[in-house]
Amino acid sequence: MMANASTSNYLAGTPFQHIPTKDLLLDPHNPRLAEYGISTSASQFELLKTLWDEMAVAEVAMSIAYSGYFQHEPLFVEKDGPGKFIVIEGNRRLAAVLLLRESDYRKKLRATDLPEIETDAKRRLQELPCVVTTRKKIWRYLGFKHVNGPATWGSYAKAQYVAHVHNEYGVPLKDIAAQIGDYSSTVQRMYRGLMIVEQAEKARVFRRDDVGKSRFYFNYLYTGMDYPGIKGFLGLDAKGTTERNPVLHAKVKNLGDLMGWLYGRESTNQQSLIRSQNPDLKTFDTVLQSKDGVRALRDGLPLSVANDISQGDPKIFRASLQQAKQSLQRALGTLTTGYETSDAETLKLAQDIQDLSHDLVDAMHQKRSKEHRDGRKSKRTNG
Repeated sequence: MMANASTSNYLAGTPFQHIPTKDLLLDPHNPRLAEYGISTSASQFELLKTLWDEMAVAEVAMSIAYSGYFQHEPLFVEKDGPGKFIVIEGNRRLAAVLLLRESDYRKKLRATDLPEIETDAKRRLQELPCVVTTRKKIWRYLGFKHVNGPATWGSYAKAQYVAHVHNEYGVPLKDIAAQIGDYSSTVQRMYRGLMIVEQAEKARVFRRDDVGKSRFYFNYLYTGMDYPGIKGFLGLDAKGTTERNPVLHAKVKNLGDLMGWLYGRESTNQQSLIRSQNPDLKTFDTVLQSKDGVRALRDGLPLSVANDISQGDPKIFRASLQQAKQSLQRALGTLTTGYETSDAETLKLAQDIQDLSHDLVDAMHQKRSKEHRDGRKSKRTNG
């Protein structure tokens, strides 16, 4: 918890205030909390629980328990009505202090590994050093620290930050990129991805709190929206525009379908089609490039089956032959050490494969001959 150089530079000449801990509130607008589906109307205990469950608050609490709270690391707070302050920066530290001071919180969260601190130590945590400011004043500092700095947020939290600064403060995206030391194209993609999510929610075709996973994997959409299948399915502008509603109105139904396939829906027991981003996201994009593939997804078929349907029988046939050839080459390569001459069952298996191969080749020749004969008949008839 040592202060870094950027913090010191930012705080140069800034007076601290010691504010009673009881008057400090966890931030429901914390961008990191949105990754876990936490609503901005969540209670303080719900915010504390998510911080404890997901954000390694125990490490901070142990440090404070054994070394005390470092007074040169103030919380950044914003006034929130008479005598109350929202913690804009430092929510993990506030959560750690609350848990060390309040045994009821520890019991409810089963934070049994945290030590019981002495009465004097609790007294020293009755007030915490704070800098009273506003979100607008410190957006540059937050961006530097959490977008590409020492305490990096996930992609969804970063997008939340970018969108807030752009939409609420009117800062151009290219200027945000310059301030946080990131590529302008990356910032534009973050913003555009979040606007797609918000458009889906406003159109009531998707709800983040209905996602069937504990965490919202924004990277599925953030990465995939530049893939040709997903881009075409949503009707996204190839130039990468950054409107508040990037998806064409005529494609909103498609947007709802896509969000369900990407993330699932607990309310209808719909499962996400993406088990891992690689290779499932690429496979999903391939399926969306085929009308038959999209129809298969809408019929509720698994991604692997929809992928086969999207490929068409000729591609599946050739791919099956290629896989069979590779398997046989692998078997031939291990013949010397892998085949025991007393193993009659394996020999019979090889003979069955040989018979199937002969039958397949004969059937292919017969089909080819028939098509040639039919072609000659057609020419004579038309001639």
